[in-house]
Amino acid sequence: MLSDRFGRAIDYLRLSVTDRCDLRCSYCLPKGFKGFEEPAHWLRFDEIERVAAAFVRLGTRRIRLTGGEPLLRRDLPLLAGRLSALPGLSDLSLSTNATQLERHAEDLRRAGVSRLNVSLDSLRRDCVAQLTGSDSLPKALAGLSAAKAAGFERIKINMVPIAGVNDGDIEAMAEFCIEHGFILRLIEAMPMGDSGRDTRGSELAPILERLSRRFSLSELSVSLGGGPARYWGSSDGRFTLGLITPISQHFCASCNRLRMSVDGTLYLCLGQEQRFELRPLLRAGCSDAELEAAIRAAIELKPEKHDFREAPAKVMRFMSQTGG
Repeated sequence: MLSDRFGRAIDYLRLSVTDRCDLRCSYCLPKGFKGFEEPAHWLRFDEIERVAAAFVRLGTRRIRLTGGEPLLRRDLPLLAGRLSALPGLSDLSLSTNATQLERHAEDLRRAGVSRLNVSLDSLRRDCVAQLTGSDSLPKALAGLSAAKAAGFERIKINMVPIAGVNDGDIEAMAEFCIEHGFILRLIEAMPMGDSGRDTRGSELAPILERLSRRFSLSELSVSLGGGPARYWGSSDGRFTLGLITPISQHFCASCNRLRMSVDGTLYLCLGQEQRFELRPLLRAGCSDAELEAAIRAAIELKPEKHDFREAPAKVMRFMSQTGG
């Protein structure tokens, strides 16, 4: 098993397959942003597979495909099939905004993707258009329906509560999740890039209190995935709520992940600048042993914690550039 210099086991890799997105969520990408990576610098599928295989040989058991919007990458189900076949990999998942999911849900399921996280910040069409810069709600709902029909279970809905924008929509989203058997996860906005710093995220503790009263929630001891979310469940078992609190109650001491951007850069922490570039090694024809050594060297750079509270202006890159 891979471990860093602070004794944390690293068993989770988030692989970005594109930094492009068909939406412009206000907390992720600013309007008019054009600083995307050149396609010539994107890792090819065979290169992504080599990196993933090296991580799995070193003990990684979970891989998540991310973006940008990963379903904008052509033939993504083909890559998913190759990754799901890696000996030793126990979980292949996907994060998406669901606008492209209606066309791809069945292929993804057949390819071995086991779980989906869907970003959806409101069920009000005008609010979604305001947050994403696009009238995208109908496509997202169609994608969710297709995912259910394809056999995906316990789909997670990721919602970023923003004060005065969608924080009044949380109860409606909870009822929607109960109706469809989804898990609702509330995520604190992070100060990444100018757009992230300009987002006034809502405090989750008061939201948890009001949802607990309404749905009779109690904290669960089980983990529902490989991430940092803490979960609560309703007394009747119909509603599950997850909270991801990188600002108010950070989880750096148990961080188990690395992120790789579309150009093969390993980011060791969302809230720090340490990175390690794998693309030059891959395109220079490195051996598997050299690739594994590079991954081990990269993990030695992983910092102890982020500085989102102490230095919110420190990270200039946007979330979509890091890989979600």
